[in-house]
Amino acid sequence: MDLEVLKCGNCEELKAGVHATAFGLFLVMAAYNAAAWLARRERHLAVNAAVYALLTAWEQHHVGSHLAELKRPQPGTPALTLVVDNDNLAA
Repeated sequence: MDLEVLKCGNCEELKAGVHATAFGLFLVMAAYNAAAWLARRERHLAVNAAVYALLTAWEQHHVGSHLAELKRPQPGTPALTLVVDNDNLAA
């Protein structure tokens, strides 16, 4: 399968959005399971809270890597250059 979206540097906004959505969902599920465990002290709720907390950290890492890729200069992109016109500077 040779899809452009699967290649590094392509569709990074989409990839970051997908991982950010998963991050938000895992965050809500971790909070719910932690609160439910505090109320009911059922073992599976503690396990769920721990798993969702780990997944939250995992997705946070992925979002960060996609955002870093978006900030990285792309090859062939001209760099910004500051031009100072000394003749028009106020003394």
